[in-house]
Amino acid sequence: MKHVRPAFNILEDGEAIPIGSQWIPCHMVFDVKVDFTRKARFVAGGHKTETPKSITYSSVVSRDADCREKVHTTLGLEFGQNLQGRTTVIVKALYGLKSSGAAWRAHLAGTLQALGFTSSLADPDVWYRAATKPDGFQYYEYLLVYVDDLLVLSHTPVIIMKALEDFYRLKDGFEKPKRYLGADVVEWRFGDD
Repeated sequence: MKHVRPAFNILEDGEAIPIGSQWIPCHMVFDVKVDFTRKARFVAGGHKTETPKSITYSSVVSRDADCREKVHTTLGLEFGQNLQGRTTVIVKALYGLKSSGAAWRAHLAGTLQALGFTSSLADPDVWYRAATKPDGFQYYEYLLVYVDDLLVLSHTPVIIMKALEDFYRLKDGFEKPKRYLGADVVEWRFGDD
């Protein structure tokens, strides 16, 4: 639970619940992936909240993205005996909340803008910025986003990935891609036949 702990503001005994906050149930979800790795997620009962006016549904959540809903819950035994039964305000996006996908996308967009990227008008998940190779050749670097899968097209992709690593914990690190969204990726350089 240490990874999800920053998503909560645990209230002191007798501390008032914020006005307008709605209580929701939360639970654990356990999963075994295709490669037999196990995963556990703490999931909010977002189905119990009202649907925000503007949302994007997504199955990804960043603990860095702020929660857009005013919700609180009661901590269970998974948080330890000393915290069990305490009321907590959910302050970061959690799996299960209806606004978490939109919160993640807005958070990532802010990061990419801070790195100098612009969202394409044709596809808002295609980001670009002007760059120059050491020989003076000018081109555009591209960053393709699909939820939380990123593909960087650049003469120096490692620099971009290291910059992203300053903002986010990349669970698998990064490497030259072999596949992206089910398609094989091959390196191609201008002038190659």
